[in-house]
Amino acid sequence: MIRAAITALCLIVSPAAAGAAKQPAEAPRVTLSQGTLSGVHDDGVERFLNIPYAAAPVGGLRWQPPRPPEAWQGVRDATIHGPACPQPVRPAVVAGGVADNQSEDCLALNIWRPATAERLPVLVWIHGGAHVIGSGGFPAFDGTHLARQGMIVVTLNYRLGLLGYFAHPALTAEAHTDAPLGNYGLMDQLAALQWVQDNIAAFGGDPGTVTLMGESAGAISINAILTLQAAHGLFHRAILQSGIGLLDLPSLGDQESAGMEAVGIAGLAPDASADDLRALPVEAILAATGPRSGGAIGPIIDGRLLRDSPWRVFVRGAAIDVPLLVGANSNEASVILALGVPLSAAWAYVGGDRARAVQAYGADLDEDEMARQILGDAWFVAPARWMAGQTATGAPSWLYHFDYVATERRDRLPGAAHGSEIPYIFGTMDYLDAVTSGIGPEDRTFSRAISACWSAFIITGEPACELMPGWLPYSPATDQLALFAAESRTVENFRKAQMDLLIDVRFGRPD
Repeated sequence: MIRAAITALCLIVSPAAAGAAKQPAEAPRVTLSQGTLSGVHDDGVERFLNIPYAAAPVGGLRWQPPRPPEAWQGVRDATIHGPACPQPVRPAVVAGGVADNQSEDCLALNIWRPATAERLPVLVWIHGGAHVIGSGGFPAFDGTHLARQGMIVVTLNYRLGLLGYFAHPALTAEAHTDAPLGNYGLMDQLAALQWVQDNIAAFGGDPGTVTLMGESAGAISINAILTLQAAHGLFHRAILQSGIGLLDLPSLGDQESAGMEAVGIAGLAPDASADDLRALPVEAILAATGPRSGGAIGPIIDGRLLRDSPWRVFVRGAAIDVPLLVGANSNEASVILALGVPLSAAWAYVGGDRARAVQAYGADLDEDEMARQILGDAWFVAPARWMAGQTATGAPSWLYHFDYVATERRDRLPGAAHGSEIPYIFGTMDYLDAVTSGIGPEDRTFSRAISACWSAFIITGEPACELMPGWLPYSPATDQLALFAAESRTVENFRKAQMDLLIDVRFGRPD
């Protein structure tokens, strides 16, 4: 099941194989409290790669909250991407090859900036990958195009799988009473945001104008971060692409039980000591990730850092109130089915009432196609509308739906797959053309146009752009969204019957 998910997600999570570019005579340098970095200048954009934002979580620091990064002597080479965090399966084909480079010493970030950067807005990107796979160094996340639009771009690694989201009674017993538990990947993301606050000014960035952006598991992480007191002041806008969780998260006790099961798979007694756990080879932990996870690894309610399921915090009006850009894609079922979820699971999301589903979706759909649409809508599309509506009375939220498919594949695909919007927004179309082929001038024009919408939000707080004139903040009264498609436009009451059905079934009855 995990292998199937990796195949479906390979477009958005594979680590990069970037090598050192040829440097000019004088490479750009930045001096931080940690030391001095030497980067690369490339046609008006400078990049600094593999910058540690936390100490290596190895040895006694495995399954510990992130610690401050160590300083270095001399000038640190920041021209090559560092290792990805350990993950169980690697995609086989990526443009330029795949660097088979993993290490627990992976808590680093990458920065792109215009060569003349001065007090620019900052974008911090959190990659997806089911909290199990991925890397901030994946070539689709190259920040060059976005940086040219007038911002600093930051991508990062965070701990994944059982190294990132794991609880066990032995770890709970050794922790201080107020120390966070289990959510090590989430803690890493917070540490990276704090590093940005402390250091981004040295790169010409404005720590008072930070946008947090993520897709899939990255957006689910942001959804959790929006509910954390510890995150107040670390960012000022957020973009959530295909990742709003409306389910209750597992408790610490549930995660401890799952952790004991995983430890057994890794070859230890379930009641192993903390020292025994930290002595496990990485390979044993990765081997336990697939059978243990079932696609369900991610944030947990530890009662210290994360105290409640995010959707409940939003209902109470207690989430961090910042402008949001939120949406999903038209073929989100592409990833759900790859995770091994059967089509038959769709009927639970309509309360088992197939007649009501037919009324909402239309009698012209065959049963399998209806089930496919229900799955994508229930997991991603309806939750995005719910989030926009839930936050409409505070800072503005803008809702979108992405339905753009490259021209040469438009007649062969049922819609825009999970994660397919990423290279269009990042402007990494050469990468997309290399791995899929058939990217034409129309697709590149669309990429420049939609990327300008995202850039406007990052820079000004509003997604005002030529591609989508009249795109208003979301209001339940008008139910307007931006439909990005071959013919992009704003739409009111977009698939209202379907969205109303799924939200009503989820929230129209007592918990």
